[in-house]
Amino acid sequence: MTHLIFMLFRTLPFLFLLSASCAASDSGIPEMILVEGGEFRMGDTHESGDADELPIRTVELSDFYIAKTEITVKQWRAYCQSTRRPMPPEPAWGWIDDYPIVNITWSDAVAYCEWLSERTGKRYRLPTEAEWEFAARGGNKSKGYLFSGGNEVTLIGVFDSLSPTQPQPVKGKLANELGIFDMSGNVWEWCIDWYAPSYTDSHRTVNPLGAQTGNHRVIRGGGWVAPATDLRVSNRWRSEPNIPRNYLGFRPVMEK
Repeated sequence: MTHLIFMLFRTLPFLFLLSASCAASDSGIPEMILVEGGEFRMGDTHESGDADELPIRTVELSDFYIAKTEITVKQWRAYCQSTRRPMPPEPAWGWIDDYPIVNITWSDAVAYCEWLSERTGKRYRLPTEAEWEFAARGGNKSKGYLFSGGNEVTLIGVFDSLSPTQPQPVKGKLANELGIFDMSGNVWEWCIDWYAPSYTDSHRTVNPLGAQTGNHRVIRGGGWVAPATDLRVSNRWRSEPNIPRNYLGFRPVMEK
């Protein structure tokens, strides 16, 4: 009996942590990864790069947290249940819990971040373009990879030649230097910035905010419909903020 009681007390902390982890997942609150602030060279002159990745410039960022994965269907469903909001239009492959959520607008993603903020008392929002790129590069632990976590794209991301019909479960590929998954591929991700064709539209190099107006919002990371070159950490693209797409999701940041 004494032995059983001893084993029970040894097991209780583990069960508590497991229960807390499951509760966080079920509540729609994502696991966050600390990105320690620092300087990095934003942009790229790689031969496959585009003109909108120039000019390369030194950017300084403060500490922030970013979601370990893209927001999943399960996490979004918890948000919808909490707010009595309907799920988005269902994609052809259906709603699968560990797939990234898709078919949401930029405003939908912002509303989720606001809900997280109210629920936790922390400040969640979409990442700035600079924050997104810094995290994708591995922050201060960056090894200078072309993609987020390596140079071999088939080990890193889900893109058109690997998954021509749909995204895949989050965390199915290798993480980057910070332990963040799918920042190259699976689904494109909304950023908070308006899209501008040149970084020169923002002269601020400390915690830059990007363009202040525009017709499109920045999206980053490439996705299941994208070619491998779009999965590069410096690659930029854009999308109309009010049009949901089945290849576009997001991950929030939390201010420290």
